[in-house]
Amino acid sequence: MESSAETARTERPVRARDLGIGFAGRSGPLNAITDVPGLAVGQRTLIEGEGAGAVRTGVTAILPRGRSGVGVPCAAAVHSFNGNGELTGRAWIDESGALSMPIGITSSHSVGAVHSGIDQWVAEVAPHVAAQWMLPVVGETWDGYLNDINGGHVTASTAREALDAASEGPVAEGSVGGGTGMNCYGFKGGTGTSSRVVRHGDDEYTVGVLIQANFGSRDELRLDGIPLGSRSAAPNPMERDDWFHRERERLRAPGGAGSAIVVTATDAPLLPGQCGALARRGAIGLGRSGTAGGHFSGDIMLALSTANEGALTSSFPSDDRAEYETLRFIPWGRIDPFLTAVAEAVDEAVWNALVAAEDMVGRDGHVSHALPHEEVRAAVAEVNAR
Repeated sequence: MESSAETARTERPVRARDLGIGFAGRSGPLNAITDVPGLAVGQRTLIEGEGAGAVRTGVTAILPRGRSGVGVPCAAAVHSFNGNGELTGRAWIDESGALSMPIGITSSHSVGAVHSGIDQWVAEVAPHVAAQWMLPVVGETWDGYLNDINGGHVTASTAREALDAASEGPVAEGSVGGGTGMNCYGFKGGTGTSSRVVRHGDDEYTVGVLIQANFGSRDELRLDGIPLGSRSAAPNPMERDDWFHRERERLRAPGGAGSAIVVTATDAPLLPGQCGALARRGAIGLGRSGTAGGHFSGDIMLALSTANEGALTSSFPSDDRAEYETLRFIPWGRIDPFLTAVAEAVDEAVWNALVAAEDMVGRDGHVSHALPHEEVRAAVAEVNAR
């Protein structure tokens, strides 16, 4: 059994590049969303018990400006590639073009607990923010194959512990945090991250992404056109077994049911509408590994910019004096390298989630098998031999 708050593993994990997969673009020093200066990630992993009540879940928390920057707006936008999912706080992001609260990612049926936990945590660490109003951003993906999803195991305290664990260092991947019980392309999925460095004249900016990968059917997975998923010898009981029929007296769960939450962050100065353009490219990043985006997958992308600190505020006015704010931003005609960086980083984050994950036995003995590393190496060798 394991129940832990964590930000990084004690030994260096295997990542997609270690298996020979080639990716375009230049990554940051950590190849993680935390390459964006000041951004912090914390995770709380819950792995407890066996049988019907087995717990395989958790929370991933993102502080765009770190602990001290809670309440300071970031330009932001949301894109729903497929809407069979949830991301709270979207209405206010759409209205104001800004995000100023922590971000939580968790299991589908734990959104309320994490929302409450963020409220409680912010009230403690930033009471000046809580004195006005709080609209936390909480995304979810479904972990009911491996996790006792209706057991209420994620609590407000779980979210608070993930927030307290947030750091600017390496980010653990695979079956950790909110990604603990997730599946991707019919293999064990979970949390993945990556980054790209973009040059703009004499300046360099970072685009970092974090994904909770719980999408795609086995037959969709491709590596440079090679049908890696359909070729795999790894069992695929989540899609092939009739467990859903036995437990719910319904049809077998369709392949590709699940979801993905993609968070993209950058220190490049962008308008809210430009953040929307970055968010939309998250869907392209997902598609590079093969998914077409199934109807039963809620694939939601959030993008934000940590530049322009002090702008896009929405504080209650204290007097009648006139106020103005100024935004500096990359011209629209120069934005393409940032769009490319998102697609590249999301693609690599998906593979990092798959490669880092290990076999997991969850509730009622349900098994999710990891993507075999030897199959990836064989596909890479086939690509290189072309």
